[in-house]
Amino acid sequence: MNVYKNFGDYTSHRPLALSLGMFDGVHIGHKSIIDELTKTGQEKDLETAILTFWPHPRFVFNPDEDLKLLNTLDEKTVLMEKYGIQNLFLKEFDAGFRNLTGEEFVRQILVDALHVKYLIIGYDHSFGKNKSGNFELLQKLSGELGFEVEQMEAINIHENNISSTKIRKALLTGNIKEANEMLGYSYSVSGTVVHGKKIGRTIGYPTANIETDSIKLLPKKGAYIVEVFVQGKQYKGMLSVGTNPTVNGEKLTVEVYILDFEGDIYGRDITVKFRDFLHDEIKFEGMDKLIERLDEDKRLTEVFPF
Repeated sequence: MNVYKNFGDYTSHRPLALSLGMFDGVHIGHKSIIDELTKTGQEKDLETAILTFWPHPRFVFNPDEDLKLLNTLDEKTVLMEKYGIQNLFLKEFDAGFRNLTGEEFVRQILVDALHVKYLIIGYDHSFGKNKSGNFELLQKLSGELGFEVEQMEAINIHENNISSTKIRKALLTGNIKEANEMLGYSYSVSGTVVHGKKIGRTIGYPTANIETDSIKLLPKKGAYIVEVFVQGKQYKGMLSVGTNPTVNGEKLTVEVYILDFEGDIYGRDITVKFRDFLHDEIKFEGMDKLIERLDEDKRLTEVFPF
């Protein structure tokens, strides 16, 4: 997959089948758009492309908002390549770009710079200054500028439209299975293993403390069943998101106990995939009660069907 951060770096004149948007999560609604792009590209001999924005425009318009994303840039790029996209345009949402009207964006970027011949957008997508670009504008300009446009219908699960916002809400309420169903894959968090307080090793449950990307959304505080990927191998794990209230912790941490694993992995990269929610964060009356709960969490993790 070719990745471009500037439109000027794109020198090919081969026409594109393209979609645009944030694609945060690259969920099954996004996947349906990508599948349609791929199908049309094959039928019409067009290369496929996604135009997305980095950082998220909400960081520009609402700098004080504590927005967390479903994907880091690396994660989004990997998913786009996995799903077969041939060209990925990562546009910075700078002042010049965000002041383009919808029509200017279509003429200057989509047609003149990127040679788009087929454009597909989501059911509720708008673009350009003051959201002046929409499906109706694209239909109006398509004949004059020589491209086709299609609008995808919403993808539903259990009679609910799928959206990145709804996936965030599911994760923040501990509904891991619901979030994964909407994503089409298991939600993951990656990071580097760093030193913690090392309390877990004193009670028979040594944990790997994961330093995560600050923009990455963490599920609600609590305990989870996870898959752990480290040093090229896969393990079962039980993960905690929280402040360790039993030992009067204050800092939010992500810690995972890896079943059937021994070794020093400080400084190593690690990925965890969330499979199920175990329970909310609990402040136990003492370490014995904590160990009892950990023993039960371990039993549930061992029998969980991975």
